[in-house]
Amino acid sequence: MLVRHSTYLAGVMAAAALGAGAVAAPAHAEGRLHVVRAGQSVQEAVDAAADGDTVLVMPGTYRESVQITRNVTLRGAVRGQVTITAPAGQGAGSTGASGASGSHTNTTTSTTGADTGKQAGAQAPAPARPKEGTAVSGTTTQAACAAAGHGVCVTGAADKPLTAVRIEALDVTGFRANGIDASGTDHMVVRHVLVQGNGAQGISQEKSTRAVLSDNRAVGNGQSGIFVANLVSAEGGALDTRGTVISGNSLNGNRIGVTVRRARDLTVEDNTVSGNCGGVFVVGDENNPKAGDLDIRANRITENNKFCASNGRLPDIQGTGVLLTGAEDTRVTGNTISGNSGASPMSGGVVLFPSEVGVANRGNQVDDNTLTGNVPADIADRDTNGSGNTFSANSCAVSQPAGRC
Repeated sequence: MLVRHSTYLAGVMAAAALGAGAVAAPAHAEGRLHVVRAGQSVQEAVDAAADGDTVLVMPGTYRESVQITRNVTLRGAVRGQVTITAPAGQGAGSTGASGASGSHTNTTTSTTGADTGKQAGAQAPAPARPKEGTAVSGTTTQAACAAAGHGVCVTGAADKPLTAVRIEALDVTGFRANGIDASGTDHMVVRHVLVQGNGAQGISQEKSTRAVLSDNRAVGNGQSGIFVANLVSAEGGALDTRGTVISGNSLNGNRIGVTVRRARDLTVEDNTVSGNCGGVFVVGDENNPKAGDLDIRANRITENNKFCASNGRLPDIQGTGVLLTGAEDTRVTGNTISGNSGASPMSGGVVLFPSEVGVANRGNQVDDNTLTGNVPADIADRDTNGSGNTFSANSCAVSQPAGRC
C-alpha cells in the first residue's frame, strides 16, 4: 500500500494519469491519498486513513469486506474495473437474486423491501452490523462486517454521525447480506457504484440524514436495490432524513427497486426502475411520525413483472409500479409508469394498499403521471380506510375504483 503525504491535488493527478475512465476528485479537496493495488488490502488502507483522506483502489478484484468508521472517501480508480466481492464460500450463493430467475427465497435477512409495516415475526433476524461508534482497530470491525455478510459497512454513532463519507466508482458484488450497509451517517454520498447479486439490499442506509445516492446501478439483489429506513431491527417513528436524495439510479432485477421504510423528507427522482417484482415502495406502520412527506417524481417505472413468491406474511409481488402503504402526504408526480402487470393484490401502476397493521394512507397526491398498460389497473386505490388521497391530471385508462384517472 502506497501512502502519499502530499495534498489531495497530487492524488487527482495520479488518478487522471490512468487515462480515460479514471475517476478524479475535485481539485479543492484536501487530505492524503492512500493507493491500493491488486493483491493488497483495501481494509488496511482504510484503517490507515484519517478523516478527510481518500483511499484510491486500483483496478482488480478484492475479496474482502470493508469497514469504514471515519470520514473518508473510498473510490475506485477506473469505473467498472474495481470489484469488492465476497471471499470464496462467503457469498450470496443460492440466496442472491439473479434478476432472471423469476423467484427468490431469502434466508439471510428479514429486512425485506416489501415489508408493509409489521416486524418480520418468525423469519431469520437481520444480520447484526458492527457496533456503532466502534473505533477502527483493523481486523475487529472488518470481521464484524464480514460476519454480518455485508460488503462495505459504514458505521457512525447516533450522537456522532459520520459526516463526510463518499463511496464512488466501485462494484460491490456477491455478498450474503447487503452490498453497502450504512448507519449513523450525515451527507453520505454513494455515486457511480454497481451493487449486484447481493443476498439482501444493494445499498442500505438506516438512521442517516441528507444522503445523496445517485447514478448507481443495482442489479439482481435479493431485496431492494436501494433501501432507506429508520431502523429495521427496532420499532420507532419515521426518521426525518432532512432531504436525502435518491436520483439517477438504474434498478433492475431486484425484489424491489427502491424501498423507503419509516422515513420522511426525501426525494426519489429521475430513476429508471424496471424488471423488479415491484418498483418503488413507501412503507409505514403504526408509530409516529408516520412515513411520508416525500416526493416520487420524474421516474421511469416500467415492466416490474418479475415474480416474487409470498414470504408467509405478504402476498406474492409482481407487476407493481409504485406502492404506498401506511404513508401520508407523499407526492407521486410526473412519472412514466407503464407495463407493470401481475395478479398480486399489489399489482398495478400506482397502488394504495392497506397496511398489515391497519395504518391508513392519508393525504397522498398522485398527479400528472403518464400510466399505460398496467394490469389490472393504472391506478388502484385498495385502501378502503384511506382518507384525503387525491388523484388529478393523470394520463391513464383504467382505475380501481373507477374515477381515479
